[in-house]
Parts: sequence; structure tokens; C-alpha cells
Amino acid sequence: MPKAPFRRAACALALMLVGASPAQAQREAQQGMPKMEPAAAPAEPDAIPLYGQATPGSAASEVWSKAGGVDYTVRNVTRPTLTPVLPDPAKATGAAVVVAPGGAFMLLAMDHEGWGVAHALAAKGIAAFVLKYRLLPTPGDEGEAGAYMMHKMMAGLPDPTRQPTLTDPEAAADGREAIKLVRANAARWGVDPARVGMIGFSAGAMTALQTVLTARPGEKPAFFGYIYGPQPRVDVPADAPPMFDALALDDPLFPSQGFPIAQGWLAARRPVEIHGYQQGSHGFGLGVPGTTTTLVMDEFVAWMAMQGMLTRR
Repeated sequence: MPKAPFRRAACALALMLVGASPAQAQREAQQGMPKMEPAAAPAEPDAIPLYGQATPGSAASEVWSKAGGVDYTVRNVTRPTLTPVLPDPAKATGAAVVVAPGGAFMLLAMDHEGWGVAHALAAKGIAAFVLKYRLLPTPGDEGEAGAYMMHKMMAGLPDPTRQPTLTDPEAAADGREAIKLVRANAARWGVDPARVGMIGFSAGAMTALQTVLTARPGEKPAFFGYIYGPQPRVDVPADAPPMFDALALDDPLFPSQGFPIAQGWLAARRPVEIHGYQQGSHGFGLGVPGTTTTLVMDEFVAWMAMQGMLTRR
């Protein structure tokens, strides 16, 4: 059984996954989950069904909430969508990034790790596409859902030194389809199909990684950002795309044990960059004020430029 400090860390993680800041999460972890206020589904006029007319599920299954009355989260997604957030044409670089929010495969932090990230990328001339991928089912009632998600998350994290066992193959399938959809509509959205990448946060990072590992040759993202995902080494394919790996060294969910996953990229002679921030906890999103995690998006974009992904063609 996990020790009490890890239980508190996991509880703090759960809070951050639903939109609470790391500092708020650490405070509220002692009292349980933050108040999740039911919310009407936001208007998503630009959301595109991921598989066209064949898209499974229904929007009616979705349970929307606001964490602390502020940030949108959604559960029970059965109908995946992709929402374009396009840059000013005068600033557009032609690069594109599919954005995968996190939430332990049971929830998506749509504001914190989705729309906010997409708008930050678009402001830098990068076309962004927020992926609302399919999730594992949770109870409809907020109170029941909180307890259920905590139980499932703890079961999926039996030991902080091991790879999480909580996964969802449908999320990776949606990641692969999102890359295909952006490339198929490259002319429509003004992007270069050879410069379509992905960035994911926590479970979204795991989704991005599985997209890379399971996509057929020629269909992988051109690059990807792996933001506060677990770090164990994986088998790296010879055609693996460049990886940007970022984690706070005080992450309570994935305590620092080096960066074996990045070492695997190096062993495979594939490009990789590592950022280990001194502070930031888990779920820092676009950054925790007062820490260097606030530089994560600037560094990711600078890294993209170093890979030649921002060069107009």
C-alpha cells in the first residue's frame, strides 16, 4: 500500500487535474477534493467530430463542471472532437500542434491544459488543435465521481517508482486520428502537413507518447511535447520524432528519478530535450507564478524553432 505522504501527493494531484493550482491543491488536499460545481456545457461552435459521420458516442454523455467555479473540466467523453485555434494569418508559421489535456484518463482539464495552451501557441503563430479525447467512464454524480476517480487513480499508481497502469487505448486512437485530420485539412487551416506535432500534459502526455509509439510509419507526429508525464524508459522506435520532455523535480506524482525515457531517446539516436524545473509540482500547465515553469511554453516554442518547425516554407 502507498505510504501516507504519497496518498497526500496523489490527492494533491487529483486537485490539480481538475484545475486547482499546485499551491491550492496542496492546501486543499488535506480536506479532500475541491468543490466541483456542475456547469452547462460551453458552446463549442468550432469543435469538429474527430471521425466525421462515423464519430462514436454522444455529447449527451458529457458531464461538465468548473473546478472552484473557475476552470472547465469534462468527464465521460464518448464523442471525441478537435477544436482549431488558429493564429493571425500575418503571424502564422505553418506549424501545427495537437493539444491533449490531462486528467487521469477520467477527466479533461479543458481550460488549464487545453484551450489556454492552444491560445498561447496561436499567439506565437502556431496553429493549435485541442483534442477532446474519449475517457474512461465515471459516475455522473460529482460527489461519487470524486471518490471513484481517487480510488481508480490510486489503484493505477501502486508505487510512485513504477509506470502508471491507468491507460486508455481509445485515447491513443483519438490522438492518431487527430494527427491525420490536421494533415488532411492542412490547406484549409494553412499548415504544413510535415510540421504537425503534438503536446500533452500528464495523462495527455501519456496519450501523446502512445500516439507516437503506436502510429504507423509516416503517420507519427513530426515532434511532440511530453509535459509532466511518467519518466520510465520505453522502447523507442527508430523513426521516433523529436521529444521535448519537461517535469518539475518536486512533482509529487512522479518523484524525480532521472529521465530514463529521455535516455531511451538518446540511445535510439533521436533528438530529445529535457527540462527539469526545480519547483512547480504536478499540473503546472502554463506555469506556476514565481517559478521557472512559467517559461515552459516559450521553451517549447524555441525548441520547435531549433527543430526547424517554425521556418516558413
